[in-house]
Amino acid sequence: MTQIKICGLKNSSAIEAAVTAGAAYLGFVFAESPRRVRPEKVSELTKNLPEEIKRVGVFVSPTREEVEEIIETAGLDLIQIHGKTELTELSRPIIRAFSIKDQDSFYFYQYPHLLLDAPPAKLMGGNGQTFDWHLVDQRHLPKEKLWLAGGLNSENVGEAIRFFQPQVVDVSSGVETAGEKDLAKIQAFCQAVKIADEQQK
Repeated sequence: MTQIKICGLKNSSAIEAAVTAGAAYLGFVFAESPRRVRPEKVSELTKNLPEEIKRVGVFVSPTREEVEEIIETAGLDLIQIHGKTELTELSRPIIRAFSIKDQDSFYFYQYPHLLLDAPPAKLMGGNGQTFDWHLVDQRHLPKEKLWLAGGLNSENVGEAIRFFQPQVVDVSSGVETAGEKDLAKIQAFCQAVKIADEQQK
């Protein structure tokens, strides 16, 4: 059963659409981005979330103090880190994002979750670009902790699930129209994941 993370959420209608469609994780961006949201707003937007839905804070090369402060204010459950970082442990589990450019080795062994993403463009993530899946040597890929991002949408996520068998698929720009979350695209993405899972059985 592949779980779904809808990332870059900023308003209650998109959050509601994501939860209704079956997302297990909601992503909130605290790094430089048009999707950036204040920790206080995240706390307000998610105060009535079902307990099983997890809030993920997205950061780029943050300090420990910055992350811990936002964890408290926003009520985060997991921390997704892009860019360079020395952080390997926080008060919440870390999802370590790695940009796939070539056959660089991943230092994933020390993290509970590993996210494969496309190389940075204007932003560290959420650029709508896929990466060459064949660059990843899957023989040493810990599937039990694998999250997958990078240009996913309702049309290619089924293929991505068949190729990688990730634990979680992560989408942001693939469920947007003109830079804003599109409720119909959120529904279509989640439906495509469910269909792919059914086909895998």
